[in-house]
Amino acid sequence: MKVLVVGGGGREHAIIKKLKENPSITEMYALPGNGGIASDATCVAIGAKDIPAIVAFAKEKAIDFAVVAPDDPLVLGAVDALNAEGIPCFGPTANAAIIEGSKVFSKNLMKKYNIPTASYEVFDCMEEALRYLESAPIPTVVKADGLALGKGVIIADTREEAMAAVRSMMQDKAFGESGSRIVIEEFLTGPEVSVLAFTDGNVVRPMVSSMDHKRALDRDQGLNTGGMGTVAPNPYYTEEVAEECMERIFLPTMHAMNAEGRTFRGCLYFGLMLTPNGPRVIEYNCRFGDPETQVVLPLMESDLLTVMQATANGTLADVEVKFSDKHACCVIVASKGYPAKYESGFEMELPADDADGFIYVAGAKRDGERLLSAGGRVLGVTAVKDTLEEAIRAAYARVGKVRFENGYCRSDIGARALQASKK
Repeated sequence: MKVLVVGGGGREHAIIKKLKENPSITEMYALPGNGGIASDATCVAIGAKDIPAIVAFAKEKAIDFAVVAPDDPLVLGAVDALNAEGIPCFGPTANAAIIEGSKVFSKNLMKKYNIPTASYEVFDCMEEALRYLESAPIPTVVKADGLALGKGVIIADTREEAMAAVRSMMQDKAFGESGSRIVIEEFLTGPEVSVLAFTDGNVVRPMVSSMDHKRALDRDQGLNTGGMGTVAPNPYYTEEVAEECMERIFLPTMHAMNAEGRTFRGCLYFGLMLTPNGPRVIEYNCRFGDPETQVVLPLMESDLLTVMQATANGTLADVEVKFSDKHACCVIVASKGYPAKYESGFEMELPADDADGFIYVAGAKRDGERLLSAGGRVLGVTAVKDTLEEAIRAAYARVGKVRFENGYCRSDIGARALQASKK
């Protein structure tokens, strides 16, 4: 069986490694992949947003199943284009991917169908947004409507910061056209939880919960990043919370998308805040999270290809989606200076994978036999153990075996979760 994965980061590497556990896969392709992914798949230099070229390649190679992992090609209609050529595909169609592609759409959907979220206002006029902020509650959250590489959300602690964020998005076009419309919403407090879920529009099968660490530096200091590490499961996500989320958030979201004629088939990511008043949706993503995937998939005991195929063809209720009761920790090794200015091109030496430890390569290129860093987030170093404490210790021990001159990582990934689990 020939399988194609669209994308080229650590998330895609994790997906590819998990898919390869299925012995029926004889050929694995990654578009574009990266220098590290090249050890597990044939990488082809076709960009993830070059949909005509992706479709042409899939037809040429007679691909049996495709997985579209990143947000951009999903929102642009990659799944629609592949399906139109008779190629089965995991991922939502464009009209369902809008749940991430437009924050205005997702907020309005939640409001219409009474799905708990923060209160909000939508603006497409900068002057009106600034006037609103003169008396709005502070702190507040300012969000660009469209995709912005995970950076289009600014938490403003002062009125001046909030107004500066609005001007940056709407006047200075910091996020291009994604900031032409903005959402200003209530600032919520409480533990954050990420829950990825398979859904085929008929049932929702949540994966194990996780906790991301967005800030660049220890103790949640520094700039926001795409994620500096994760642990799973999230200790704040109890069975009681999970039941409430299924009843009030997960199933209602699936039904709402069906009612809107936008049936979602793929991985639906729920970014949640466990507030004093109950769980609230912070955001939806239309795909696997990064780096959440790097701790969730190593805990998956079911066959990923089988589950993805069932999700795509609407038979998810007929397959088992099972996860281990172990714990996983992923530490991101980034280029020094990320997410601001950093240098790439440094040679790396990586330890081999073993039964409970994995290296997922997010940003690297090949130079002959050498593997060189190529990007901000470079590696995801994951360990799986019986306890969270053991998983954290093992992940950092594996980081210590990485040889990467310009690499840096946080030293406290999982510390907050560990503290919460002991309460």
